[in-house]
Amino acid sequence: MHFEIVERSLLARIARIVLKSTNVAMVLGKTVHLSGVDKDTFLNDEGWVAHELCHIRQFQEHGYFRFLWLYLQESMRVGYYNNKYEVEARVAGMKHRKLINPSHKAAVAVTPSDLPLPADKKERK
Repeated sequence: MHFEIVERSLLARIARIVLKSTNVAMVLGKTVHLSGVDKDTFLNDEGWVAHELCHIRQFQEHGYFRFLWLYLQESMRVGYYNNKYEVEARVAGMKHRKLINPSHKAAVAVTPSDLPLPADKKERK
């Protein structure tokens, strides 16, 4: 799949500020916009690349403006973390872990207590 990478992207920097993240990769069409991370670091992270390639495929399947609209609607409806397009991309990003050596997999495993709660998730009482 052909894609371009833009380092130090203003759009990704804005997303980084909104998401309160140290680094961001975001896709618009066939272009991955980076902020807080360089191209080589991004490309060496198989899971991250797979995540962003999934978004490129989503743009191709739905069309540029239609996908932006669907993504925005979904985010407004259920929030960023639960957005079905983000969920699909996270799953795509995790698939490469099946190929990782089991000892390495254990070393990089994330326990549920380590995961931050989504900002838009309401606690139930």
